[in-house]
Amino acid sequence: MTDLPLRPRLSAMEAAWVIARRDFVAVLFSRAFLFFLLGPLFPVIVGGLAGSIGGEVQREAVSIEVGLAMSPQDNAAMIATANRLSPQLGRALPVLEQVPEAAQGPAFDARGFMEARRGNYAAIVTGTLAAPRLVGTEGQIARWQGPVGLIAGHALAAEPARFPEVATAAVATSAASERTSRIQTAQIAQMLLFLLTMLLAGMVLSNLVEEKANKIIEILAAAIPMDAVFMGKLFAMLAVSFVGIAVWGLAAFGLWTAGGDAITQVTGFDPANLPAPAVGWPLFVVLGVVYFAMAYLLLGALFLTIGSMATSVREVQTLSMPVTMLQLMVFFLAAYTIKQPGSALEMAAIAFPLSSPFAMLARAAMEPELWTHAGALAWQAVAVLGIVKGGSLLFRKRVMKSGGAGRDKAKKGLWART
Repeated sequence: MTDLPLRPRLSAMEAAWVIARRDFVAVLFSRAFLFFLLGPLFPVIVGGLAGSIGGEVQREAVSIEVGLAMSPQDNAAMIATANRLSPQLGRALPVLEQVPEAAQGPAFDARGFMEARRGNYAAIVTGTLAAPRLVGTEGQIARWQGPVGLIAGHALAAEPARFPEVATAAVATSAASERTSRIQTAQIAQMLLFLLTMLLAGMVLSNLVEEKANKIIEILAAAIPMDAVFMGKLFAMLAVSFVGIAVWGLAAFGLWTAGGDAITQVTGFDPANLPAPAVGWPLFVVLGVVYFAMAYLLLGALFLTIGSMATSVREVQTLSMPVTMLQLMVFFLAAYTIKQPGSALEMAAIAFPLSSPFAMLARAAMEPELWTHAGALAWQAVAVLGIVKGGSLLFRKRVMKSGGAGRDKAKKGLWART
């Protein structure tokens, strides 16, 4: 019998590449991935419709009109004064309208009219210009007592009252306004990074649990280093995530191109008006991609470790819940430190691996320094390697508990197939 030459054992990098290529192709061309891509579209559509309908209903239902039940002369003076002051005070003044039912004269009961829920007035003004009386709920009285008194006082004056013109000298920007605008960019970037990470990182866990149920992972563990298996799966799922983000990005671009004005009117958000980050948009986008990759690898490595300890889907759900809550807490930590640059709390958020990508992305929007990002990315990469190493050691110990005979049998079966 002729002895067949054994194939040389793959290096860790080669083994990781084989696993990554296999998982990437398997996930990308599966029907489940197609439904996964379509999944986020339904909440977006439903949320957009609900927001549009809710906004329309609110605009039609909410009224800030204040009714006037004074004498015809006082009503006319109040309305004329409000119109004269409105260009300078704007929404600080209520919209005044005469109450038609008040034409019956002194017999009109403003209190009973309001308690009967007739009309659509926030409050009703009775009495005279010298002694106005505001009838309404406590909240509406607190809101409109001052503006109504201001209007009545100016209407009572003998000469038309006008506020003095204020000379102005505009500047292009200021430190306070620039900082405030960049905070908005940092918050939006953090929220987008968090949503994408939480939405896509779950694929790592489901992929590992499926292969554990089919005993595929044990065969792989017997043939190649478990570190390479974990790294291959992580980068395969990361590549799949970039494919998903590209598809969603193209869909969002097409939707915005088709109805950008309508979307802006409904949502009130226009990306063109988003303040520029401190490092500039091109570099900020690059850093956003890199920090998403690091956040995904960190969370994915944790999920792989959890999957190595779980024996069933129910156990996976139980074990993954604390990690999900932890990720939510570190996101809140990073979001809270946006307004505290250089503080001990921000340094803690940067040092903790799970919150570091979020804190550093916000720093890119707020501060122009770049050297800090190199150090943070290096630290995050070390944390990924550490979590992968720890997870692979934990998995190897759990596999070894089943006995060396099982491992030898799996290894012999794999070499027989080759």
